[in-house]
Amino acid sequence: MTTTAAPLRARTPTILSYGFRPFFFGASVWAALAMALWVPMLSGHLNLPTAFDPVSWHAHEFMFGYLGAVIAGFLLTAVPNWTGRRPITGWRLGVLATLWLAGRCAVAVSGYLPAGATAILDLAFPVALAAAVGREIVAGKNWRNLIVVGMLAAICLGNGVYHWEAAHGDPAAQGYGLRIGLSAGVMMIAVIGGRIVPSFTRNWLARRGPGALPAQPMQGFDKVALVALLVALLLWVALPLSPATGAALGIAGLLHAWRLARWAGHRTAAEPLVLVLHVGYAFLPLGAVALSVAILLPDAFAMAAAQHLWMGGAVGLMTLAVMTRATLGHAGQALHAGRGTVAIYVALVAAVLARVAAGVWPEEAGLLHSLAGIAWIAAFGGYAVLYGRLLLLPRRV
Repeated sequence: MTTTAAPLRARTPTILSYGFRPFFFGASVWAALAMALWVPMLSGHLNLPTAFDPVSWHAHEFMFGYLGAVIAGFLLTAVPNWTGRRPITGWRLGVLATLWLAGRCAVAVSGYLPAGATAILDLAFPVALAAAVGREIVAGKNWRNLIVVGMLAAICLGNGVYHWEAAHGDPAAQGYGLRIGLSAGVMMIAVIGGRIVPSFTRNWLARRGPGALPAQPMQGFDKVALVALLVALLLWVALPLSPATGAALGIAGLLHAWRLARWAGHRTAAEPLVLVLHVGYAFLPLGAVALSVAILLPDAFAMAAAQHLWMGGAVGLMTLAVMTRATLGHAGQALHAGRGTVAIYVALVAAVLARVAAGVWPEEAGLLHSLAGIAWIAAFGGYAVLYGRLLLLPRRV
C-alpha cells in the first residue's frame, strides 16, 4: 500500500492527509468501544437506546461499522497507487469520516429515530465511499479493480437488507443482510488478500536468501478457487441450511487451504508482520470448512461458532494485520512487528478461539464470551494506543 501521489499540501491536517489515518484510528477505537458496550449488554447490565436487539446491534456494528471503516481506510490509500491519481484528502475525506461517525451514532440511538431515517443515515457512508472509489478507478482507467466497486455495492446491499429485516422485527443477525455483507467481506479478503499475501511474502523472503517462494498470485488455480468460493457464498446466502451449500463450502474451503499452502507461509515465522497475514487468511478456509460441518452435521458444530471463524478470524485478524502494516509503512517506520504488535495479534487470536469455544461448550458460554470480549478490546485498544501517534502525527522524514 504505497502510493505515487504527489506530496500533500502542508495546510491539510495530518488526520485528513490520507484515508488510512481517520478510518484506521476510528475503526480500532470503535471496535474496542463497541465490544466494551456489548459485554454488559449481553449480560443484561446495559441497554442502549437502539431499535436493534442486542445481538443484531453487535453484529451490525462489527460487520458494517468496523469493517466499513477499515475498507475505507484501505481503499482510499490503495486506490491512488492503483490509478496514479491524487488521494482523497482534506474536506472530502472529512465528509466521508463524518458520514461514518453519523451512521454509528444513528444506529446506537435508533430507538429514538424512524427506521427509514436510521437506514439513510447509516447507508450514506458506504454509498458515498463506493461512489468516490468508483469515480477514482474510472477516472484512472483502472478497469481491473472495478471488481472492488462491485464488492462495495454488495456490502451496501447487505447493510440495506439488514436494516429492512431489523425494522420488520426479524432476527437480523441471522438474516440475509448479514450473510450478504459477510460474503462480500470474505470475497474481498480472498481477492485482495490473494494479491497482497503472496506479494508481501515474496518481497520479504527475497531478501533472506534462497528457498521456496510463493506461487505467483492470480494464476489459473487461484481463479478456480475464487469461483468455487463465490458459488459457495451465493448458495450460503440463498440456502444457508442446504446440503448442497455445505458441500460447496467444504470444497471451497479445501481449495483455499491449498491456495494458502502455495504461498510459503512456513518460512515467515521470523517476521510476525508477514506471518500474521497467513494466519489471518487461514481463517477463511477454516471458516468455510466449519460452516460445511455445521450444515451437514448440525449436532457436531454450532453455526454461530463456525461463522465467527470468518467474522472474528478472517475479517478481524486480516484487517488488523493490514492496519498495522499499512500504518508502519506510511508513517515511515520499519516494517517489523515489535512485542506490542505481536501481543495484539495474539490477543485477537485468543478472542476468536474463546468465542468459538463458547459455541462448543455452551455451559461455559458466559465466561468464554467475557474472555473473548476482553481479548478483543485488548487487541484493538492496543492498536489504538500503539499506533495512534503514527496515525495522528505527521509522517517521520
